[in-house]
Amino acid sequence: MNRLKGLPGGNGNNNYDRGGDRIVITVIGPDRVGIIAAVSAVLAENNVNILDISQTIMQEFFVMVLVADMEKASVDLVNLKDLLHRKGEELQVRIDAQHEDVFNYMHRI
Repeated sequence: MNRLKGLPGGNGNNNYDRGGDRIVITVIGPDRVGIIAAVSAVLAENNVNILDISQTIMQEFFVMVLVADMEKASVDLVNLKDLLHRKGEELQVRIDAQHEDVFNYMHRI
């Protein structure tokens, strides 16, 4: 199953798929107890493996960047983004997820 299905270029025919099934998830919002646990739970429930995670508090804002592998995921990226968006609304934080190649392209210098 192609986990990137539904994304522009997510059909294996271009650069979106070359990085494999790795995604970058960012979480930004007011700090509160349970943010990491809640995001991790969404990923675990959908068999998404966390490869790397970094978090900090910048003034009063919680900031987290997470790299995950969707190779064995039970959902595609479009549905995972929806699940994370809903969890973000519940936690009152912004959660974004994108394929690693898209993230790298957007943040190149």
